[in-house]
Amino acid sequence: MSSSDTEREALVSCQDLVVGHRGVPLLPPLSLTLRRGEIWAVIGRNGSGKTSLMKTLLALQAPVSGHVSHERPQVRLAYLAQRQAYDDFYPLLARDVVGMGLERQKSFWRRPSSERAELVDRALMRCGARDLALKPFRQLSEGQKQRVLFARVAVGEPDLALLDEPTSAMDMVAERESFELIARLSSELSLCVVIVSHYLGVVRKFADRALLLDRELFSAVQGTPSEVLAHDSFRARYGTTVEGSVV
Repeated sequence: MSSSDTEREALVSCQDLVVGHRGVPLLPPLSLTLRRGEIWAVIGRNGSGKTSLMKTLLALQAPVSGHVSHERPQVRLAYLAQRQAYDDFYPLLARDVVGMGLERQKSFWRRPSSERAELVDRALMRCGARDLALKPFRQLSEGQKQRVLFARVAVGEPDLALLDEPTSAMDMVAERESFELIARLSSELSLCVVIVSHYLGVVRKFADRALLLDRELFSAVQGTPSEVLAHDSFRARYGTTVEGSVV
């Protein structure tokens, strides 16, 4: 980390949070704090509880027990679902997709159209996608689509962004570029980012904190990337190879 936990503003805290379905826990209690400017990597095999945790943090799914608390009023959240949730049903231009990121804000309809256009243009430029503004979203490459969707996240300048497998269906070059962009947005916007990913390289290269979930072992391990990657639970599942690995 570039700064200690105590120097970073706490945004969201989980106290003995148990995620699950219909009162049945998927994982043991979690206690953690998400802080401004941090990148969290959430890893684990399919069905390990990663998406359930994201939905609970977003208040889309009630916890079995415990609490999710906002540490200050009006923490602004942004969510990017798995890519297939955005696939080509939108007969929209790229700039229209980005503009959808403003609809969650209460002041959206009070903004002059010129201001909305300026915010969208700024977000596209920040994500290296300004030249895509007038292109149909469905005609873009996977990497281009993802830059537009990152601009949709960035347009409202959130405090916390939750990204669920943001680089699925990408080749390795586009995937690396996407994580580099996420890291830059986190730095520029002092944005806390929680990334669910099957790409283990994101843990070592980009994450400040890591969270390993394992529903089968009823285990949750958190810490620095080096701590989690060296943990017995990680090694039991994945061995010692990390670079470029996919789980």
